[in-house]
Amino acid sequence: MIRKEMIAMLLAGGQGSRLGVLTARVAKPAVAFGGKYRIIDFPLSNCINSGIDTVGVLTQYQPLRLNTHIGIGIPWDLDRNNGGVTVLPPYEKSDNSEWYTGTANAIYQNMNYMEQYHPEYVLILSGDHIYKMDYEVMLDFHKENQADVTIATMPVSMEEASRFGIVIADEEKKILEFEEKPEHPRSNLASMGIYIFSWKVLKEALIAMKDQKSCDFGKHIIPYCHEGGKRLFAYEYNGYWKDVGTLGSYWEANMELIDLIPEFNLYEEYWKIYTKSDIIEPQYLSSESVVERSIIGEGSEILGEVHSSVLGAGVSIGKGSVVRDSIIMKGTCIGENVMIDKAIVAENCVIGDRVRIGVGEEAPNQFNEKVYAFGLVTIGEDSVIPSDVSIGKNTAVSGVTTKEDYPTGTLFSGEVIIKAGDAE
Repeated sequence: MIRKEMIAMLLAGGQGSRLGVLTARVAKPAVAFGGKYRIIDFPLSNCINSGIDTVGVLTQYQPLRLNTHIGIGIPWDLDRNNGGVTVLPPYEKSDNSEWYTGTANAIYQNMNYMEQYHPEYVLILSGDHIYKMDYEVMLDFHKENQADVTIATMPVSMEEASRFGIVIADEEKKILEFEEKPEHPRSNLASMGIYIFSWKVLKEALIAMKDQKSCDFGKHIIPYCHEGGKRLFAYEYNGYWKDVGTLGSYWEANMELIDLIPEFNLYEEYWKIYTKSDIIEPQYLSSESVVERSIIGEGSEILGEVHSSVLGAGVSIGKGSVVRDSIIMKGTCIGENVMIDKAIVAENCVIGDRVRIGVGEEAPNQFNEKVYAFGLVTIGEDSVIPSDVSIGKNTAVSGVTTKEDYPTGTLFSGEVIIKAGDAE
């Protein structure tokens, strides 16, 4: 009989609709980050660095890239006969088959997976945050307080507090009240969506709440435990943590990596971030090229200029082209004499010669003002931009576009071109 003290369940099914065309064909946790990583590498690396060797990854939306990336878990040393990493998509059962309808419903549907390890504790994680955290320290806190549920929390500004689940705790950090996204928050301790449950308590709550529509941790499970008199504690975390759920925060988190002294260091020896990396040739920078304050992925070929940008592997930038304050993901090919300013260009795009991206004054986006904001240009994967066109700010392009798609030669600020089949 296998016994594991603590196993982790990593929720990675999210569509990430606030990332617009970036997640039209790929789940949010599989989106590239920092040149060579994917967002899910961070919680997975945290697990292995914290000594957790059994991780269930719950996938749902567009899982192909995620499944391929995780594989059998070799980069994270999670390829084990006993435990390791297991991808858990929704599956058909004899009586009915159903999609995961909420975070807790997804965990409930994988009860059998958890049962086989007879865990004492279950760690619930979300697959779309960038941070480093030693879950073992949190587990020690859970044990010391004889807690039934420990919620990782962090202080946020009062203005932001209404976006999160908010906890009100006493001096001992015992949770007195929990409010999910309150309109008028009474505390600024926000739940990070990271929970440690004693297994018996989790099991009881999941079974009790199984018929709730879209059963969710913040809305159902935590209130159920709290009202049932369980011991809930708030573990306060003060390190770097970034929810990269919007294009603005995703762009910012990437840009913070290239600060002279980055707040978030990807290269610490004692807390490595592991990823699946292909073996590719080194970068080539021509004698005319200029690169400053940037991350350049392996196998890239730079003939132009790159300033304050993050480039993935195998990106090529033609002569006379200038890229500033941008994220260019792997395999993208940029022609000659192109100007790119404050853009996010997804994987395997082709940008013709003399294209200007990020020009003119900002205007609100007509298609989805909340998503395509922050003055950014967002280009979905496998897109093609023909030569000699200009693209304004707060814009989005997805798909293979031709000259005919730009009647005046310009996609004005606030406009989008999304080809059929690429709608987000």
